[in-house]
Order: sequence, then structure tokens, then C-alpha cells
Amino acid sequence: MTCPLCASDAPLSSFPVPGGPADASVDICATCAAQIDGTPEANHWRGLASSMWSEDAAVQVLSVRMLKRIAAPWAQDLLDQVYLDEDTQTWVDNQAAASRHKDANGATLNQGDNVVLIKDLPVKGAGFTAKRGTAVRGISLVADNPEHIEGRVEGQRIVILTQFVKKK
Repeated sequence: MTCPLCASDAPLSSFPVPGGPADASVDICATCAAQIDGTPEANHWRGLASSMWSEDAAVQVLSVRMLKRIAAPWAQDLLDQVYLDEDTQTWVDNQAAASRHKDANGATLNQGDNVVLIKDLPVKGAGFTAKRGTAVRGISLVADNPEHIEGRVEGQRIVILTQFVKKK
């Protein structure tokens, strides 16, 4: 059997998918299991381009959750393409772990929230300044740093410090 997430031909073990049906699990390889719980290595997850279209909702949920964690332009492009039915999208968003990401006022930030910049921010390497009051829709949380979020400003995907945003 091959891993439904990365398509590697390795021994598989059952991995629970929290937030949905109580007995939901997917048989995945040890590398995928370790990276789901740890730091994802972007190149390992290139197989998500096909697994996100799986007929198994649990595979879709894991695929989308991992795409949200990967800080690579190709992962965001795939997220922009994916379509999930309402129940599956709720499952994706229903993660047990509470976010440690907080805005300037201490409000909890979650994946997909909309925020507003509270300060003009020069964007390094892009040659523009993100102006105060700019709305950033559908943010992504940087998994290993609660002080960083990602979002699109003027068509560019940028990293933003949480201290310079407030939740809409």
C-alpha cells in the first residue's frame, strides 16, 4: 500500500484525525505522521496536490491542514484551488489545539480570520509599504511561531507580526 498523503511505498499505521467523527483515522507512513506532529518539510508534501482531491474526507482534512502549515507559495496556490463541502470544511477548522496567536489587543487569531493592519509596514523585498487600515483576509497561522501570520497584501503573500494587526 502507498501513503495517501505523500504516495510513498512505506509501511502504514493508523493516524487519528481529530475534530470530526470519533473513529476517523487514516493509514499513513511514519514520515507523514512525524511531520504532522512536528515541523513539515515542504518537499515531502508535494503529493498533497492529488491527495486533497481524495474521496476519503479524513485524507482531505489532513491534506488541507498540512497545506495551511506549509510556508511555500505552491501550498497556498493549492489551498486557493481546493473545494470542500461544508461538513468537511468544518472538520478542517475544528482543531482541538487552541491558537496561541494573539492580535495587538490580545484577541485569539485563528486560521482564515480577517485582520486589519494597525501600522504602516514596509514589506522587505517587495518594494512597497502595507498601509495602516489595510484589510488582510483569510490569514494563515505560522505553526512554529505564534508572533507571525501570513496573508496577501497587494497580491503578495507576506509574513506579518501579530502585534501589528487587530482582528476584524
